[in-house]
Amino acid sequence: MHTTEHHWITTPITADILRGALDLERTAHGLLPHRLPAWARAQCADGQLAMAEAQPSGVRLVFRTRATAVELDTLPTKRVYAGAPPRPDGVYDLLIDGRPTAQSTVAGGNTLAIDLATGTAESHPGPVGTLRFADLPDGVKDIEIWLPHNETTELVALRTDAPVEPVPDRGRRVWLHHGSSISHGSDAASPTAIWPALAASLGGVELINLGLGGSALLDPFTARTMRDTPADLISVKIGINLVNADLMRLRAFGPAVHGFLDTIREGHPTTPLLVVSSILCPIHEDTPGPASFDFSALSAGKLRFLATGDPAERAAGKLTLGVIRDELSRIVEQRAADDPHLHYLDGRDLYGEADAAELPLPDDIHPDAATHRRIGERFATLAFAADGPFADHGA
Repeated sequence: MHTTEHHWITTPITADILRGALDLERTAHGLLPHRLPAWARAQCADGQLAMAEAQPSGVRLVFRTRATAVELDTLPTKRVYAGAPPRPDGVYDLLIDGRPTAQSTVAGGNTLAIDLATGTAESHPGPVGTLRFADLPDGVKDIEIWLPHNETTELVALRTDAPVEPVPDRGRRVWLHHGSSISHGSDAASPTAIWPALAASLGGVELINLGLGGSALLDPFTARTMRDTPADLISVKIGINLVNADLMRLRAFGPAVHGFLDTIREGHPTTPLLVVSSILCPIHEDTPGPASFDFSALSAGKLRFLATGDPAERAAGKLTLGVIRDELSRIVEQRAADDPHLHYLDGRDLYGEADAAELPLPDDIHPDAATHRRIGERFATLAFAADGPFADHGA
């Protein structure tokens, strides 16, 4: 994997050249970035959460160097779903001085074979692979390597043909965001093309992405993590996972939202805090969960979802996206009377009925690459505008 034309320098991978991770776990091979701290992970044994938080959405290596070649050894874990089409390898995005410059993938790695019909999973070990970016422009530059948003990635070794140093603080505001698999980046084209990364780039802010696939469930440990994480801007996107997991009823939902926001406010009493409801999802607008895989589609090699609840169950307190939006709007309006830095955004302003007609959700829940771009651009326009909740009044 090494070539002879470069004199390689190996730089230890440490927290000062890694952004977007809240914890680094030492493994047999190297370092595994986590997006939840160890104490939070210990409070939930859910396998879905464990997989989601270990996928490095928004995590990137950031360093300054004159190097014209960079190699990164990683050990990815690739998911294989029984009966479904093969998933593409996770994409690594290379940015130079903030500009997208190259992309690549890493072959090999571990595999996690998942049977959706039985709910079982089996792990198979595999080899470390090497990512290589060569023929980079000479001269001092800031390099970012964004890790695959949807592929667990152990960092093994970083090599360059010139010394590496951390990038000094550029004074950019830090945006801490929490949401579901849509915020995690499901079905986006690459890690810088997930909607929060696009919005962060347009807004000129540093992203910490706590988009956790299947796991935006108002968990207290997530709220405490956000409370304890330094940030200048905070957003929480609430709705779809609570419906498709059929996790709670309306009686529990309201107090849970209040508790989640109260906890964040303990650590960030005056930080701009934006509550965002779900984008339009036609199968769950008026039909409760739980959501289920459409096994007839799966047998044809397609991944789709179904809402299995009964709209009549709303009377008994079952949640739909419509019910949640009404309640979130009411809660934010109530709290904003005493909290002028709290704001609400209806997710349908990011993706609504006209968008669904033009860009339907391919699996009936998750947006595709084009829709991620639209959501990111709209969020940036609404949130970072001069009169928006994330306006930079110091600019």
